[in-house]
Amino acid sequence: MTTTEAINIVDPAIYEQGIPHETFRWMRNNAPVYRHEYSDGDFWAVTRYNDIIQVTRDWETFSSAKKMVNLWDLSDEAMEARRSIIESDPPIHARLRKLAMPPFTLRKVADYEAATRKIAGTLLDAAVNNSDVDLVTAISSPLPIQVIVNILGVPSEDTDYMVELSDHLVEGTTGEPLVPDAYGNKTPLELLPFNSPAAFALFEYGRKLGEERRANPHEDVVSTLVHSQVDGEHLSETEFANFFQVLVFAGNETTRTAISNGLHAFMDNPDQLEKFYDNPELIENAVEEIIRYATPVLHFRRTATKDTEIDGHPIATGDKVVMWYASSNFDEEFFENPLKFDVSRPTRPKHLAFGAQGPHHCIGASLARLEIKILLEEMRKRRIFLERTGNIVRTRSNFVNGVLSLPARVKQGG
Repeated sequence: MTTTEAINIVDPAIYEQGIPHETFRWMRNNAPVYRHEYSDGDFWAVTRYNDIIQVTRDWETFSSAKKMVNLWDLSDEAMEARRSIIESDPPIHARLRKLAMPPFTLRKVADYEAATRKIAGTLLDAAVNNSDVDLVTAISSPLPIQVIVNILGVPSEDTDYMVELSDHLVEGTTGEPLVPDAYGNKTPLELLPFNSPAAFALFEYGRKLGEERRANPHEDVVSTLVHSQVDGEHLSETEFANFFQVLVFAGNETTRTAISNGLHAFMDNPDQLEKFYDNPELIENAVEEIIRYATPVLHFRRTATKDTEIDGHPIATGDKVVMWYASSNFDEEFFENPLKFDVSRPTRPKHLAFGAQGPHHCIGASLARLEIKILLEEMRKRRIFLERTGNIVRTRSNFVNGVLSLPARVKQGG
């Protein structure tokens, strides 16, 4: 039996074994709004579905901008340097979203389908030919990064570099960072996202690419971002650099994490893969179930701007409030038998892996869904089956539900 004295959901080592579902279940039932000790200031851990929706939608009371979205506090200088659309509130957030949204509308995302299908098919065919592969390096890592660099306008020869930098950003959440001057960085680490020199490298790469596209625009997202304007205003150089970093990281890491956990779930539940193959009309259900089950981002923080309450618990001005999606997506009140991976699970109620509907709903959600949908369709077309050949190796992170390695045998037909 769990007790409040035993609760610890911030130790990155815990997540090497996967999401601690039993701990979160106990918290939902016994301490749904829990004052959690933390070295950089205690926070309120919010674990129930409805409470997280309340926090997400009430941005005036629970701010992303006031102290950013990390568990730890940042200096004013660091917040100014690191602030992106994720760490902004309306009306600033609305301006940034208008500038960035055109490449990620449903209509525009549909234009990426052909390229995404080609990438997915090529990766699956190679995996079948090699038979024994690591699914992370063979499929779930290269698919989203190849898609995102293609639509951003990053040259294909730089794809591996983008993966490398994105991987190092995740390491910045694990307590095993790069040396401070990696990639020629001279910026104090606290001014960089994830306290990582890899963020400096991404900023520099994005800055140079942005300069090129300002002078010579192409049909790509970077060109759209540097030339788009709202009420005569363009993105500043700092805003663009932060946008580029967010798009590379979120466009790669979160979708990769969803795919990796989804493929792992299919290996644990081969009947669900057969069920989808036999019932292709379940494609939307399967996509949403993969994302719910994976919950790529485990939590986000808000800061209370005034005295308030959540589920009867008094929250004081300045308190940290942390939404644990790793709990809400498995809330028994909303998801029947939530620990079961079920490709026929209804798509309502919606999972919160992309946040609740509102200002902070993930701007790239449509693109992530497209990539997973196409991968599943291409797997079905080839009748691909997966057999475990080794143990899953998970990321040591309390922020990203990542997978480092997933050894498997890829078979076709049957």
